Order: sequence, then structure tokens, then C-alpha cells
Amino acid sequence: MTTQTPFDTIITAATSHLSNSDPVMRTTIEQIGLCTLKPDPDIFNALVDAIISQQISVKAADAILARVCAALPDGIVTPEALAACDFDRLRTLGLSTQKARYIRSLVEHVQGGQLVLEELPMLGDEEVVQRLTVVKGIGRWTAEMVLIFTLGRADVLPVDDLGFLEGVRAAYNLSERPKRAEMLERGELWRPYRTFATWYMWMVRRLAQRNERERTRIVSL
Repeated sequence: MTTQTPFDTIITAATSHLSNSDPVMRTTIEQIGLCTLKPDPDIFNALVDAIISQQISVKAADAILARVCAALPDGIVTPEALAACDFDRLRTLGLSTQKARYIRSLVEHVQGGQLVLEELPMLGDEEVVQRLTVVKGIGRWTAEMVLIFTLGRADVLPVDDLGFLEGVRAAYNLSERPKRAEMLERGELWRPYRTFATWYMWMVRRLAQRNERERTRIVSL
């Protein structure tokens, strides 16, 4: 007999709720299959990943993160390892001027104690967002990716994520990408499991792009 983990139990409940509350979501779930989202608890790594990923392709982000990891002891992304990489070193690894500054800001906040990553799992979603967005270069989208991919929060709706919005447009046969207000209203159907609705919309987007690439990083799909 297989024992479900707590997150697997949430996935089961979410799948049932979404299927019962939204016919389009039910069809999507039947097409995609069971949600395979598995949170990775490495918050610092996820933050670095998310900063690197901002406004560039997955392929470009993969390449930059690979160079960063190769430059660190044992290839492990930690505050201590990145503290040894100064601004110029980060630039040579492929980060833009802006993103190199963001990474330096993150390291300084963690090492200086202004951002205590170990406290985040004990906080509510909005408080996590508030704590993270104090760091320069970490906006709401980045914080939401951490909520989803590391903390495994069940009810996150990243309405600024273009991949998600394009998935919704395709799944619901919309003539254009949904606006923020429309997306928030639509998302009410999915509460309290908006994270999983988001995941399914990401999968719809992958199918539309015929993207069969394996997941390569914490915040990537």
C-alpha cells in the first residue's frame, strides 16, 4: 500500500476541487494528468534562480545558472559561496548589470540578517511576499515563484506570469490574453487551490509550444 505525503494529499484534494468547480479545468486535468509539482525547500537557490530567470528565456536562464554553479565550490548555490563572487565576477558569468546587483543585494540581506530565510516557512503568503520584496530586484512575481516552488503554498495566483496567462488564453479559447482584473475574477473559481490551477495552465502552455523539455531548475517548468 502506497502512503501519500502531505503534499500529495493536497494535490488529490486540489484536483477534485478544480474538476468539480470548473468544466474547462476538468477537461484540462483529464488531458494533462496528475499534477507533478514537487516543491524544493532550497529557498536561497530558488531566489537566485528566479532573479536570473527574470525576463529572459528558459534556455538563456539555464545557461547562466549553469555558469554560476560551475564557478562555485561543489557547484552549490549558497550565500557564502556567492559572497565570494563580486559584481564583476557575476557579470563575467552572464548576468546583466542589474541582475548582478540584485544577487549582491540578496546575499547582503541574508548575511546581514535582514532576511532570515529559515523564518519564511512559518509565515503567511503575504508576509512572505513582504519579507522578500524588501530585497532589491525581488518583486511580487519572484516571491510568488518561491511560494509555489519551494514553500509549496496551495493558493498562489501569479497574475503577472505571461506563461500562465497564455495558458489561460489557450485553455479557455480567449481571443486575447486575459487582463489582471479578469484573471483575479476567474481565479476565484479555483480557490483555495489556485497554485494547482496555475500549474495546469503552465502545462497547457507547454503543450501549445510542444515543449517536452525536462524541468531543469527550481522555478522552471
